[in-house]
Order: sequence, then C-alpha cells, then structure tokens
Amino acid sequence: MQIHNLSEKNSVLNHFLSQIRDVNTHKDSMRFRRNIERIGEIMAYELSKELQYKAIDVQTPLGIKHTTEIKDQLILCSILRAGLQLHLGFLNYFDNAENGFVSAYRHHPNNDDTFNILVEYQAIADLNNKDLLLIDPMLATGQSIVAVYNKLMERGTPKSIHIAVVIAAPEGIEFLEKNLPDNCHLWVASIDDKLNEHSYIVPGLGDAGDLAYGSKL
Repeated sequence: MQIHNLSEKNSVLNHFLSQIRDVNTHKDSMRFRRNIERIGEIMAYELSKELQYKAIDVQTPLGIKHTTEIKDQLILCSILRAGLQLHLGFLNYFDNAENGFVSAYRHHPNNDDTFNILVEYQAIADLNNKDLLLIDPMLATGQSIVAVYNKLMERGTPKSIHIAVVIAAPEGIEFLEKNLPDNCHLWVASIDDKLNEHSYIVPGLGDAGDLAYGSKL
C-alpha cells in the first residue's frame, strides 16, 4: 500500500488540523465541520495529482486552449456518519463524481472493549473500472475500512482504490497493509502515536462524528 502522509510538509492543512484537535474549540461544532471540509478540499487537491487526465480543447472568447481534464470516473464513498463532512470537501473539488454511502459501526456484544464491525446499509453505484475513493476521518483499528472494502467488492471491481483519512494510528495502517491489495493508496493528514486500551487514537481528537453532529445513544 502506498502511503501519502500530507503532514510531512508544513501547510495550512496542519493549521486546520490543530484547530479541530483543540479541546477549547470542540464546543463549536460548526467550526469543526468547516475545518473537516477544508481538510477534505486540501486532500482532494493533493490526490488529484495521482489521477489520470486526458487532453481537451476549450473554446475561449479569443481562441482555443489546449488543456486537460480528469479522464476517469470517480466514486466517492463515505462511511456514515463521521465521513459526511470530509466527503463534502472532496465533492467540492470532484463535483462530477458519483457518490456512495455505507454505514459501519462498532458493535460491543458484551458491553466491554471488545467489538466487531457491522455493515448494515450501502447505497453505491457500479464500481467496475472506476476510481474508488473511500472516505472516513479516523483510521483507528482499520477494521471498519476493511469491512466496508470487502462489502463494496461485492458490487464490482474498481480500477484504482484510494482511502482518505484525517488521522490514522500506526496499528490501523498496519491492519490495512495486511488486508487490502498492495496497489491501494492511503491518504492521511496526520499519523498519530498509538491506540489506547479502548482502541481510540492518541492524541487524536476524540469522536469525530460526535464533534460534528452531536452525541449519540
């Protein structure tokens, strides 16, 4: 798997990321959502450099401009609900993309820290020969992304697979490397230190879904 760690170079991406981590701004859900969206836009721009393009001619008022446009059909697929705002950031740039949504959540059958991933809902188009971009803000254990990937592969075979996350734990990256094809691309805004005993990313930022949309039962 090819890993693109976008925080290795200083940019406004790190500025937005530091704000959404800060506990002093966590009560401002609108600011949190907007910064997640901005991070998605920046990641979309960086990812766009890896896509394939075709030559086109554009008629301007004064002549013809020889330029390029994205060649292949993109499918943006976010994991509900936390992925919605990051999804919007990518859609702001890839406005001709098809869109898909999948639900995946941690199920704790024994009401303790052990869990499995349940995938219960999916709405997505045919994936065959398209560029799939799987979106989820937090890559903790990696189990959700792998479970969703396996479910999506029942709907077709994409030409390329890109995974976009805001914050990743090393354990989650290792799990993806063991369970996803070698030609996958992982785009990450920051790689953090570790997972804690509850499988949450440290230092991380908390629960991205709750911070964006409010607490859940």
